[in-house]
Amino acid sequence: MTSTFHLAPGGSLRGNLRVPGDKSISHRSIMLGALAEGRTTVTGFLDGADCLATLAAFQAMGVPIERPEPNTVILDGVGLNGLRAPSGPLDMGNSGTAMRLLCGVLAGQAFDSELVGDASLSRRPMRRVTAPLATMGARIDTSEQGTPPLRVHGGQRLHGEHHRLEVASAQVKSALLLAGLWSEGETCVTEPAPTRDHTERMLAGFGYELRQHDRTACLSGGGRLSACAVDVPADISSAAFFLVGASIAQGSDLILHHVGVNPTRTGVIDILRLMGASIEVLDRREIGGEPVADLHVRWAPLRGIAIPEELVPLAIDEFPALFIAAACAEGETVLTGASELRVKESDRIQVMADGLAALGVESEVRPDGIRIQGRESLGGGAVQSHGDHRISMSFAMAALRATGPVVVHDCANVATSFPGFPELARGAGLAITVA
Repeated sequence: MTSTFHLAPGGSLRGNLRVPGDKSISHRSIMLGALAEGRTTVTGFLDGADCLATLAAFQAMGVPIERPEPNTVILDGVGLNGLRAPSGPLDMGNSGTAMRLLCGVLAGQAFDSELVGDASLSRRPMRRVTAPLATMGARIDTSEQGTPPLRVHGGQRLHGEHHRLEVASAQVKSALLLAGLWSEGETCVTEPAPTRDHTERMLAGFGYELRQHDRTACLSGGGRLSACAVDVPADISSAAFFLVGASIAQGSDLILHHVGVNPTRTGVIDILRLMGASIEVLDRREIGGEPVADLHVRWAPLRGIAIPEELVPLAIDEFPALFIAAACAEGETVLTGASELRVKESDRIQVMADGLAALGVESEVRPDGIRIQGRESLGGGAVQSHGDHRISMSFAMAALRATGPVVVHDCANVATSFPGFPELARGAGLAITVA
């Protein structure tokens, strides 16, 4: 399936929006709900292809799941030892989160399993997860390049370890903590910088004892998860496109409702504010252990900055959108310490640089980052997204500051994280059509 975004230049974003549910929390709600004892109801679930792949995987392993209405999932959990062997490979589609976290879950099962994905996912590195899991006793085979498909050998006796991660990664941390549920003794993960903590918060919400101190999280195997209700907030990664779009388009005035503002995810707000963006955080509240707020964003002139490295892990998924903000800022923006962007759904540094060049923006690609020279306005042009949903949506917002039409190719994967993006963006004022 192919899809191309066609965007007329100019315009502004106005009104009130609620973007789809948080993808990270949606994945984890299915996993923990399936492994809990009792009935878990998830509302606000992201009905995107990535999260539906996780849902289908647990159905294939014998978990009863109902869908009474869109964005709602009811799971009758089977407990930590109730999963059954699937009849074939588990297809994770485009979702690196699903594949890496499931490595931790499947490592502790009695049965063999196989994880596969689409062409993009099949190029992504997996040894960053499989290697530390192996120190716990897991046996997971990868390709010679360390990529999928992954073959997980069941019946292994897992033991707790203290993992000290060299690279900050919420996916690796989560996979190790999940494997710890089936391990003898204590599993601890110490990370070099804070990353999103949805797994830790949700384990606590499902009643599993977790000990945390500074940047270390520990749990002991042999416990149980108890079913609960999960209300998934709107995804700040999806809100980020609109935060950037409203910040760069003169006359914009937009409110984004019920957005998750977990402090391990709000780097995009902090970075935009450092650039001069006008973003107010309104009506802070806590829903199911996750902080939520409404975000009011208005147009403001942006300036280039050196992005603080401590904010990089807190905004790792939002950098494609932030690169568009940098392209529209006065002066130069420099990003360092972001080599992780090279191994996302695409090499997001190089692909963004290529797309910016197509719109007349000068940049310099570096091994762990990029330098972007801002412009008063962007040119029109054709951009290749290389099937990366975040690239597609970022360049859609760039059209708000373009002087000519913008065409973004290979956008079908937008459905993996943001179903209905063109319609929602059109309703806010973006002149977008899809062909």
